[in-house]
Amino acid sequence: MSMVLRRVWELVSSTSRGNVDGSGAEACSRSDLGELEQLPGDILLQILRELGPKDAAKMSCVCKALRCLVFDNRLWVHFLQTHHPDPSSDSLFFAEATLSYGYPLPLPPFHARTPQLSFKHIYGQRARVPGSVIIDGGSGYCKFGWSKYACPSGRSATFLMQEFGNIESPMYTRLRHFFATIYNRMQVKPNTQPVIVSVPICHYDDTESAKASRRQLKEAIYSALFDMNVPAVCAVNQATLALFAAKRTSGIAVNIGFQVTSVVPIFNGKVMRSVGVEVVGLGALKLTGFLREKMQLNNLNFQSLYTVRTLKEKLCYVALDYEAELSKDTQASFEAVGEGRFTPSKERFQTGEILFQPHLAGVQAMGLHQAIALCMEHCHSVELAGDSDWYKTVVLSGGSACLPGLAERLEKELKALLPPYISNGTRVIPPPYGADTPWFGAKIIGNLSTFPGPWCVTKKQFRQKPRLNLIW
Repeated sequence: MSMVLRRVWELVSSTSRGNVDGSGAEACSRSDLGELEQLPGDILLQILRELGPKDAAKMSCVCKALRCLVFDNRLWVHFLQTHHPDPSSDSLFFAEATLSYGYPLPLPPFHARTPQLSFKHIYGQRARVPGSVIIDGGSGYCKFGWSKYACPSGRSATFLMQEFGNIESPMYTRLRHFFATIYNRMQVKPNTQPVIVSVPICHYDDTESAKASRRQLKEAIYSALFDMNVPAVCAVNQATLALFAAKRTSGIAVNIGFQVTSVVPIFNGKVMRSVGVEVVGLGALKLTGFLREKMQLNNLNFQSLYTVRTLKEKLCYVALDYEAELSKDTQASFEAVGEGRFTPSKERFQTGEILFQPHLAGVQAMGLHQAIALCMEHCHSVELAGDSDWYKTVVLSGGSACLPGLAERLEKELKALLPPYISNGTRVIPPPYGADTPWFGAKIIGNLSTFPGPWCVTKKQFRQKPRLNLIW
């Protein structure tokens, strides 16, 4: 193999020198792979992988036998996976085939006619993408970092209203303070990069009052960022980003937030508020508080709510059959730094059970499975162009949505609640990237070969008051 690579390198080097000397065309015409011509295509493809993207590109001038291999999508998908922070070829294809056109997304029939993608061209375009700052401002915790990084560079338990300042102060002032705090923590100047802001779903209704509230929030976000001299802004709701992270543009996004859980129908990237967004008055805070109360009944007290949250994340799960689980030995231990060892038993699955039986925690609300089933029934009754089963993919997001067994239990309950013509084919997907799922959905956008163009609003466009309807 070393001799083969040396021979290929000599050809590449001679071609490169020929281009510098102004005789590149002549060098190309004289080049000959000789015995390398006899190698199988897979071997030659592996050689090109070893050479790297720059030298592989030069090989198209060396020999006709290699020219088609140099444009092989497998080669450039490999280079993209190696040199760019995308996890899989599936994510790459989904992003470039579906999202590169910007918002609004083209309707599903358009995708069937999408021309063959050239990942060699995409590699070149992605290499020139400036990257962006991603701020995933959740209802309880904020994740922030660079789109070029593999994961968020920082997390802050900000509880947004506290971070914004006095809740009585104007929205613009709170947002300006919040964004300034994040940029200070990232140690970056706002005017250097575009920003993608993940916005929690709020003002759920489709009424004129709710629309006005969303418009006010939207304009406050853009105003605060543009007044900080951010060059371009992409603001997207968390539910849509969670769906993108799961390589979907249509489905139902279920976010277990800090205070409440939202069940959001999304068709082709657009939140279908006219169909109905369901809200359950249970969130991560209630689950953590319930676990603490159950442990205190066993004379186990905690100095910090953070310890309880950690216990929930490490040991709690959702039972597939709650009644059957009650008769099992489910003890497990957890060592909390500075607070000793805790050994919960039934509390491990009783905590997650309140999502299905809220009355166990003294909450008068429908269960999560009932809210999702109601949303699916509404989706089924609405006739939309394209895939009639678009609502049968349910994507979970939020830290508490990572509880083991939650997706399986939801599938079981939905099949029991819904008639077969709705439940058949239903799939519940656990958070693809854990608690950071919306952040990774934003990262997919921030690394697109066409970013920031079709996804962002510039300061000039904002001042001209365009239709600021980006996936809200």
